[in-house]
Amino acid sequence: MLTASSSSIMAPSIERQGYWGRPTSTLDWCEENYAVSFYVAEFWNTVSNLIMILPPIYGAFLTYRDGLEFRYICSFLGLLAVGVGSWCFHMTLLYEMQLLDELPMIYSTCVFVYCLYECFKQENSTSGFSIVLLLFFSVSVTLVYLQWKEPVFHQVMYGVLVACLVVRSIFIVTWVYPWLRPLSYTSLGIFMLGFLLWNIDNIFCDSLRASRRMLPPGVGVLTQLHACWHIFTGLGSYLHILLSLQIRATYLKYTPKVKFLFGVWPTMHIGPQKKN
Repeated sequence: MLTASSSSIMAPSIERQGYWGRPTSTLDWCEENYAVSFYVAEFWNTVSNLIMILPPIYGAFLTYRDGLEFRYICSFLGLLAVGVGSWCFHMTLLYEMQLLDELPMIYSTCVFVYCLYECFKQENSTSGFSIVLLLFFSVSVTLVYLQWKEPVFHQVMYGVLVACLVVRSIFIVTWVYPWLRPLSYTSLGIFMLGFLLWNIDNIFCDSLRASRRMLPPGVGVLTQLHACWHIFTGLGSYLHILLSLQIRATYLKYTPKVKFLFGVWPTMHIGPQKKN
């Protein structure tokens, strides 16, 4: 998802020149620029976004097919938007593409917050107050960030939204649906693992780059921890959407069931409503 860090706030790296020219973004990451492809600034940081592009497309299709509320389709499409934006950012390291990555992180997480805080309402109901509040937050963050190009501001605002999700989900799986704890804690644990690797990548970048030069390419790619951040936070966010879907479907007396595509990838299937 949802991707920056204060310790990575540095002048854009002047390394190899590539197709997109000199980086104009306010952030440049630990992966060496144009090391793999002339056309992709940060190859591994780019392709790792596939986890936020392909699964949400299928998730949105299943949600539409099963007839659950539009907000959950928006959740999957929001994660997809983050993946596409992050792909464009890491491929080009252009400032405009950086905004295409960072701002959808705020917007999509606002959708996640709305879904989780409105999960115990009547079917197809909407909360005008919640929508206005989250729109105000999104617009305010956007306007401030466009004027004050400080990545730490974006990180803090994103962190506030994530904290709201964590508090709400822990409350639900503690007091309402305790049998959903495994899914909730798995989602949170995977996300936090990605956050840990993200920070290691930022703090120990010089050491990681040095070790990367000494390792065989097939092994050195394992030191691309920002790419790992994409993979783990993308998976954690996807599992959060499944959790939110299962909470809502259970409340509405549908019969949600987790199935595994090709025996590996978790998907949510919503069965018919139970009769009273």
